[in-house]
Amino acid sequence: MARHLLDVRSGENFHIVLWLVKDTCWAMDLGVPATTMVLPTIAVAVFIAWKHRHEAYERAHALATVFWISANSTWMVGEFFFDDRLRTPAIVLFALGMCCVLWYYMFERARARRDGTE
Repeated sequence: MARHLLDVRSGENFHIVLWLVKDTCWAMDLGVPATTMVLPTIAVAVFIAWKHRHEAYERAHALATVFWISANSTWMVGEFFFDDRLRTPAIVLFALGMCCVLWYYMFERARARRDGTE
């Protein structure tokens, strides 16, 4: 079982479960359980990004996911505990996620095509 959890694809599927639990708690206005789910959800996203560190396509999308979940969690925590005043930091995190993907498509992919390695 433990070896199965270290498989990237299994980690991605488990990550979806964590994310769904976090967002379901958010939708149900359960602040403490939702906030408790932030760390494991982001930790698994970082693990997935680390596993994909040598593959430009996968790495870019995995890093975008890390920023997306961080943004989503920041927004959620702001709604629960900071009178919804964390949207600006959330927007910055969303933008960083978009930058990861844009960088890949604008530079990494173009370079791979030019070098014939795609």
